[in-house]
Amino acid sequence: MAITREDVDHIAFLARLGLTEAERERLRTELGQILAYMQVLQRLDTSAIPPTAQVIPLQNVMRPDEVCPSLSVAEVLANAPAREEAYFRVAPVLE
Repeated sequence: MAITREDVDHIAFLARLGLTEAERERLRTELGQILAYMQVLQRLDTSAIPPTAQVIPLQNVMRPDEVCPSLSVAEVLANAPAREEAYFRVAPVLE
């Protein structure tokens, strides 16, 4: 599938990219190569492969929860730029 200059311009617009003329041409070539490779991959028979197949076996590597001492509220808030009682005070983000 050939990628046109208009396709590259549209993709750049959607991605909010400002491209130079050289970048547009390079992107057109690279996207064309990617789509050609995807067409090769579409010819593969994947009907016997489950959708969640993994190349390597996965195991959960979770450590057991352990109770350990933590910082006090005063220690946590010691370097806070602003605080209110036992909380961090942050600038409002909504009006």
